[in-house]
Amino acid sequence: MSARIRVITTGGTIASVPGGGAVSVAVSGRDLVGAAGGPAVIVEVDEAMLVHSFNLTLDGMLRIAERVAAAVADPDVDGVVVTHGTDTMEETAFFVDLLLGAGRTVVFTGAQRHAGEPDGDGPRNLADALRVAAATAGRGLGAVIVMAGRVHAARHATKADTVALDAFDSPGYGPVGRVHGERVHIAARPERLPGFTLAELGGLEARVDIVPAYLGADGVHVVASRAAGARGLVLEALGAGNPTPGLLGEVRACVAAGIPVLVTSRCHAGPSLPVYGAGGGATLREAGAVFAGSLAAPKARLLLAAALAAEPGPAEALARLGPHLTV
Repeated sequence: MSARIRVITTGGTIASVPGGGAVSVAVSGRDLVGAAGGPAVIVEVDEAMLVHSFNLTLDGMLRIAERVAAAVADPDVDGVVVTHGTDTMEETAFFVDLLLGAGRTVVFTGAQRHAGEPDGDGPRNLADALRVAAATAGRGLGAVIVMAGRVHAARHATKADTVALDAFDSPGYGPVGRVHGERVHIAARPERLPGFTLAELGGLEARVDIVPAYLGADGVHVVASRAAGARGLVLEALGAGNPTPGLLGEVRACVAAGIPVLVTSRCHAGPSLPVYGAGGGATLREAGAVFAGSLAAPKARLLLAAALAAEPGPAEALARLGPHLTV
């Protein structure tokens, strides 16, 4: 019997066509699926929204997560695919991964070329995503991103190229699998960590901001975030996790005010580690900041926001994050 796959469509380049001098989302979910072809599966289309992912809000991400949760809970659905714009796909995929139970797989895909291009990559990417969702080998992967024949774990995937068809990479880790024609090959299985339930997250009301480090950064962005009511902060630090003097002083002020600070790196590969003293990462740790291991800043932000929503205070939230912050 053919597998039944639910395809949740949200817009993005895969659903866009040119017009009026720009490219805009316009293609329905049913038309997307019709153009994809792919394996002999039964496809149900759930048209969640039709937006560019650069316009996606936290509320929109939660709506997608709710659609995914409903699909995963349906005993008649064998697999789930989400079509999504590539700009923020890695964030939605990571968030969904935090919500998935053991043994589940949700496949995200999109396109780099719009649907009006004669050599568009959307149909092939969607067909590959359907193959992964239907394959026995693809069970239990959590949330993954399938683009250009490569399967990336949501925790490590990031958009690494603005226009190339193989836009996604997993720096320091590589893809967990590949799609070769009709065949799905999974070479490694992502580690699944304790996550959250939608019920305990509410509307993700806790504001968590990302502050970048750069030569001479004086901490003014941290001051602004604190003034705006941020309940958590992610510092995208230099190198292995080093601040500037101005940032260090403002991180101290955040910790003193009960605002947890996670430290990530602006480098594309490698973990954040408290190595250097004299105002470096080791000094940040002494000030009370917590290092986020291999997590990139956008994902650390979502993780901290989820923990702050689920737990009664910052100390409990940081304790909840423990397994996710290892190297």
